[in-house]
Amino acid sequence: MSRQRLLLAVTLLLLSLIGWWSLPFVINNLPAVIRAQLPHQVIQLVETPLPAALPAPVALTTPQITIPAILSPTPTPFTIENSQLTIDNSPTPTPLPIDNSQLTIDNSPTPTLTPTPTATEMPLPPSVHLQGLAVIPQRFNNCGPTNLAINLNYYGRETDQLAVAGVVKPNSDDRNVSPGDLAYFVQNHTDMAITIHAAGDLETLKRLLAAGYPVVVEKGLIPSEEEGWMGHYLTVIGYDDASQQFVTLDTFLGPWDSSGLRVSYEEMNTFWQHFNYTFFVVYPSEEETVIHQLLGPTLLDPLAMWQNAAEQAQRDIAQNGDNAFAWFNLGSSLTQLGQLTGESAFSDNAAAAYDQARTLGLPWRMLWYQFGPYEAYLANGRTDDIFTLTEAMFGSSGGQNVEETYYYRGQAKLALGDTAGARADFQTALQLNPNYIAAQTALDS
Repeated sequence: MSRQRLLLAVTLLLLSLIGWWSLPFVINNLPAVIRAQLPHQVIQLVETPLPAALPAPVALTTPQITIPAILSPTPTPFTIENSQLTIDNSPTPTPLPIDNSQLTIDNSPTPTLTPTPTATEMPLPPSVHLQGLAVIPQRFNNCGPTNLAINLNYYGRETDQLAVAGVVKPNSDDRNVSPGDLAYFVQNHTDMAITIHAAGDLETLKRLLAAGYPVVVEKGLIPSEEEGWMGHYLTVIGYDDASQQFVTLDTFLGPWDSSGLRVSYEEMNTFWQHFNYTFFVVYPSEEETVIHQLLGPTLLDPLAMWQNAAEQAQRDIAQNGDNAFAWFNLGSSLTQLGQLTGESAFSDNAAAAYDQARTLGLPWRMLWYQFGPYEAYLANGRTDDIFTLTEAMFGSSGGQNVEETYYYRGQAKLALGDTAGARADFQTALQLNPNYIAAQTALDS
């Protein structure tokens, strides 16, 4: 081999080594919208392997969990099959073991909640398919703004998904748009109204659809084994009792002719549960009375709604005590009840429910979308858990772009007296999303 060929071979080898060494840096610093187009195998080569689930909690020091009473008009005891947990609505609490802890339902008079009212029944047609809705293929990680645009367009308010995204997620890498963010857009940039609720059910979806209103649900999605679990918005435009299916417009999966993606009632319920059966409806402001009649009094009263959500979580746990999403929903519902009633017992036991969910195993993206554990742990002074969870979120490029993660870490630092660290986190949250009111309020204070 001549000297020139040897030099060329050495040069190519060095360039290849430099290229291989710099590949992770180059790919990890590409805009997320470009990275999303790369083959999953390429991403796997350069990304640190992510954990299969969120970190589990450290063993609790107290062996007993007591969930405060949630009163119903007719208490009914129920039992979880194939587990040691019994939820008993009798006046005397019955402790039974769950792993290393015990759960007791205590029907003492404090805190007292009003009985859960029910929506007015109305006869429903066996099938509905709303016309005039066109599916829009979402841009990268843009299902929230895209579904909102679909619904605004249905009412003649022509809206582009990027216009919505520019307000609710100025950082295109932001992995989460909460229903409250979408409500902010509707209330401040349109003449329409929006109502958001947890604890929905299939009959509520049908009732709204039968009256001509499409519904957006927030749900879990597993597009492929490689991509794993993620959150997703889905517009529901019809149903068919004969086939036991909903008709939906899926901005991620299509089809793109607006004929609709069929989703079975069972599949809808399974993945809707991952977000505590959350849904929202966009509607003309002048039709609020009709919307309220369709929703019924339970969903319109926050206390009754979260009570109903907690009761639904208990029923889901009774069916399967190993359902981490059901335990997470119980924690979220108890957290909201604690904030509404001021009763610390709700927050205490919300933290215990979240602990159980984490012990059973939650998807590693879970806290991109729902932040109840931070609220519950803050209320209980468990800042170490907040640092553990936020650190896990920062372990992925997606998690580094969720502004709420910095906000809650800042609140934990503030609770420990680290005002400089808290200020830095609040500022980072605002850099990611200048419209994040909670971070701005915290920084101002």
